[in-house]
Amino acid sequence: MTNDPKIFDPRRGFSLDRRTFLSGSAAVALGGALAGPFASRKAMAQAAAATFQPEEGASLRLLRWVPFVKGEEDAWNANTAAFTEATGVDVRIDQESWEDVRPKAAVAANVGSGPDIVMTWFDDPFQYPDKLVDVTDLANALGNQYGGWYEGLEGYARQGDTFIALPLCAIANAICYRDSHMKAAGFDEFPKDTAGFLELCKALKAKGTPAGFPHGKAVGDGNNYAHWLLWSHGGMTVDENGKVAINSPETKAAIEYAIELYKTFIPGTESWLDINNNRAFLAGQVSLTANGVSLYYAAANDPALKEIAEDIRTTNLPIGPVGKSVELHQTTTLSIFKHSQYPNAAKAYLNFMYQAEQMNKWLEGASAYCCQPLKAFADNPVWTSNPAHAAYANASATLRPNGYAGPLGPASAGVMADYVVVDMFAEAVTGQRTPEEAIANAERRIARYYR
Repeated sequence: MTNDPKIFDPRRGFSLDRRTFLSGSAAVALGGALAGPFASRKAMAQAAAATFQPEEGASLRLLRWVPFVKGEEDAWNANTAAFTEATGVDVRIDQESWEDVRPKAAVAANVGSGPDIVMTWFDDPFQYPDKLVDVTDLANALGNQYGGWYEGLEGYARQGDTFIALPLCAIANAICYRDSHMKAAGFDEFPKDTAGFLELCKALKAKGTPAGFPHGKAVGDGNNYAHWLLWSHGGMTVDENGKVAINSPETKAAIEYAIELYKTFIPGTESWLDINNNRAFLAGQVSLTANGVSLYYAAANDPALKEIAEDIRTTNLPIGPVGKSVELHQTTTLSIFKHSQYPNAAKAYLNFMYQAEQMNKWLEGASAYCCQPLKAFADNPVWTSNPAHAAYANASATLRPNGYAGPLGPASAGVMADYVVVDMFAEAVTGQRTPEEAIANAERRIARYYR
């Protein structure tokens, strides 16, 4: 891997260290972000280092997911560079595709080498909690400083009274649709319930402007869609006691609804990953999907897609027979591996990144793509700066954890990592299995984790 920050490969990542940042082209790109408030940021970085004194000669390596919003990446890198300049601790940032972060992190945990810090998904930390540094001191300090963690996000990072990770954000998932196409299909406003939503999708298909949702192993969009289908009809993987509960009339109703929706989709959604619905929407192949706000900005920032950008509207997913909004939302956490030689430097780095000046800059750079983990940041002006952001603003406060209705832990993490819920719907809608067979297969798979 090269250490030249000007060479970027989304599967291999790049290195960001103090020398190359200040002398390379990245300094030009990010210089404006570091000017002005740099003196105060330097003081904050030094304070973070004083709280958690970095080890002599420390350097860090962070593994993160490939960004979908350039501004988010730029803000994170600028904050990192400010920390490096103030403390002398170089931080290398490696990037992997969304689907590849999970196995790469698991390998690093199990072999005891690789990145010091990982930015990963959902309840992945519960797959290897004994390989992670206890960050309870840092988590409690940040929670006390900034109004507390959102409960849903905190659950993904805490095992009992111990924080094995820091909640970073919820990446909200919302319906993105073409307003003119909805109206051409005979709807003046977006349906608020699942019955009306199905009728809209039928009408869109009849007009040649279909919908499309991923039934493939998409970490974000596939999981969000599948869990919404299940929960909106009252289904659940396990009950409050962790007893397998997927085999129910509610789950069957959810599958039957999904089959009808799938008939309205563009062909091929059973193989879609997180990038595919973005591409199909921006290419004009579908008029309705669910995505992060990154989809809107991909159009808004491209002059060639101006017409699509002006036509995009966002809204929350429809309410099903359960009678209330139930959405998963993508969550991501930051963990420090025990194999790191520099755990204090890692804590100092994370402490700095969560301080108000850095966190607010990152949230603003992400343009509503990342919803804050700490309640004090809920008033960040990003949420009211654009009407397209409204559907994403409350993700951290309203998300339902993927282990519902049981507790999060190794079992829920295993079921999520194994795409059990996603596969159940995919098997049924494609006709690979009958609804009853798909449910029975999911039941067997879930039972392997909840023993």
